[in-house]
Amino acid sequence: MDGSPIVARRGTSLSPTSPISGPKRKRSGPVKHESSPGSALEDDHGDHGDHDKKRQPGVKRACNECRQQKLRCDVVQHPFQSCSRCNRLKLECKIESNFKRVGKRSKHAEMEKEIERLRRNIDRAKAQGFVLEAGDDDDMNSPVAPSATPYTHTRNTSLMGSDEAVSSLLHLKRGGAYAAPHYSYELEGVRLTDDNVTHLFNEFFAYYHPFLPFLSPQQPPDQYNQQHPLLFWSIIAVAARRFSPRDCPNLLTNLSSPMTRFLWTTIGEVPSNYHVVKAMCLLCTWPLPTSTTTSDPTHILCGVMMKTATGIGLHRPNHIRDFSRVSVELNKEQLADRVATWAVCNIVAQNVGTGYGQPASTLYDWTLALRPGDDPALHLSTDLEARLQIERFCDKVSKEMYSNASDPRGVAGDEHRAMLMRVYRRDFGELQASVMSQQLGPIVNLHLRAAALHMRLAGFFDSSKTPGYMDDLMGLWRAASSFLDELLEVDKVTSPRERGRGTILLYATNYLQQMLVAAGFTLLKLMRSFFCKTIDFDRGRSLFHHSVKAIRATSVVHNDLQWRLAELMVQMWNGARLDSRNNAYNPDDDTAVQMDDSLQLKVRCRHSMSLVFDSVWRWREEYQSQGRGSLENTKHPTHPDSANESSASSSQLDSTLMPSHPLPPSSLLTANGALTPGATGLSAAAAAPSTIIAGMPYDSNYDFFDPQHWMLDGLVDFNYGGFVPPLEGA
Repeated sequence: MDGSPIVARRGTSLSPTSPISGPKRKRSGPVKHESSPGSALEDDHGDHGDHDKKRQPGVKRACNECRQQKLRCDVVQHPFQSCSRCNRLKLECKIESNFKRVGKRSKHAEMEKEIERLRRNIDRAKAQGFVLEAGDDDDMNSPVAPSATPYTHTRNTSLMGSDEAVSSLLHLKRGGAYAAPHYSYELEGVRLTDDNVTHLFNEFFAYYHPFLPFLSPQQPPDQYNQQHPLLFWSIIAVAARRFSPRDCPNLLTNLSSPMTRFLWTTIGEVPSNYHVVKAMCLLCTWPLPTSTTTSDPTHILCGVMMKTATGIGLHRPNHIRDFSRVSVELNKEQLADRVATWAVCNIVAQNVGTGYGQPASTLYDWTLALRPGDDPALHLSTDLEARLQIERFCDKVSKEMYSNASDPRGVAGDEHRAMLMRVYRRDFGELQASVMSQQLGPIVNLHLRAAALHMRLAGFFDSSKTPGYMDDLMGLWRAASSFLDELLEVDKVTSPRERGRGTILLYATNYLQQMLVAAGFTLLKLMRSFFCKTIDFDRGRSLFHHSVKAIRATSVVHNDLQWRLAELMVQMWNGARLDSRNNAYNPDDDTAVQMDDSLQLKVRCRHSMSLVFDSVWRWREEYQSQGRGSLENTKHPTHPDSANESSASSSQLDSTLMPSHPLPPSSLLTANGALTPGATGLSAAAAAPSTIIAGMPYDSNYDFFDPQHWMLDGLVDFNYGGFVPPLEGA
């Protein structure tokens, strides 16, 4: 301690700051007192200094620092002069009337509480996305971080605020120790930075834009947001199917519900902005994932898209004022953009109609009829023009083949259908020659192959007595094989987990995925029938296996519709016990193929997609009736080695369909355990009869048929396992 000890005449130690009242006391030795206004040792009634000096008025006190340490202070109050101790230690010397000493224990306890509180705040900040700057972690680990300046008392230490505590206890760099990311875009808690948006837009225009090239890659993201936020977030949702920024994991899952609410809220406001139509085109082409097929709004949304487009006059771009309350004048760039958007609306509407087996809500009118000498602004790009021609062909096939007013199911009669098939084969040949001569790329060629498959799928509506029946089936086989060969050749898919990112399957539109499923079921159905003796079975077997892998590659969410349909195909394949030795094509066999009606469809109201729904019905009928499958098997996948049926041939999967190595559960395209989520493969124990179909009085005719959504929900019981929340109201 600075200063000599103070001893009273009777040997009692006194505090230099203690107020003393009473008679005057003498010191044990001569002491020369300095003028100390803050000292409590001065005698209030005696003269101990020079009598010529004027006495200091008022109470004499030491400075705050000396009083805190109970030390002698030589501060001079008038004129103010810092004490020697504060000068030596570079402390702030001041005298405050409300100063109160703080004990060490209470001060340390407060400091510990403050540090703990600050650490909790730091943890919360990290959880919210704040970034801790390098070097600050070491400061956090110390109870008291090194400070740039020595610790100083505040005006009142006992009332020290949290901001002052932060500056006293932690070393905070300029601007704070946390570099908070700037979120420029937000939708119901889904927040994105400018870098996130830039990467997502690059993803969209690199991989998805070629399938539907009607947006401008040169336009910045903020301009899309200004045109309409729904268009901006639709691009984000499409890009998030295969890509999520590091600081936004599971972006597609998190965005699904907010995006759905935003979509239908916008539709409920009756939009008059044609950029909303663009957004609906994207969402119909790459729908948001849903938990059940009943909540898939794509078919409904497509109708809303077309009605919104016609409501604002997209189909009459030269007379837009007829659909507006104000006069609107369009320049050539705006006119061309509206024409392209209207063409895309029809392309998307036709894809939805074909893929879902429903009548298409298209409107091919004057605007889309290309004529020489028209305004160049009305001309489409070569890719969109070719796509439009292909979809118009599909529309013609659907309307003529499946819109027979004299048939309760709308299907054309056998003779009429045979005549139409000859006409459409010729039309397709001309279309193919026109499109292929332009060399427009693999995506246009794929849609051309899909159109041929759409046309040829009408062969399943024929009976064995229809003239040219085997020729039609062979044409169907070739159409399915050509589509799959084209798709697999372009993408080079050998495994869903292949590191090389393909350009087709991973980013394919919903329509191409549906046609891929239809092609897979076509191979399966033909190879399970008498027709297998007329084809190269080994090639068909290999092509089917690659089709299953390709369907899995298109899966966006584990156990979604595509994944389940692939598993269903595997179960039906193994259930048929197809053996190449018994079904191989023998060119030396002159025996005529015995045709039958086994290829007839019971589901006949879903246009060319009737095959897919019929296959699901048959899967349910065969497996339930024979006790080889149940809904429990689909929900609880088990490795096929654990099958408990005595026949190994029926329980083991085809070895070529098994993954070559275990798939990690974190992978987007992984299998959940076994290849077939049917648990015990195809040989599970017989299910209880109290299932959906067994308890209902349905005959085997199936002349009636509810919509696709109910059938798939009830039969396959697609369970997303909590990956994607149900839509509002579902």
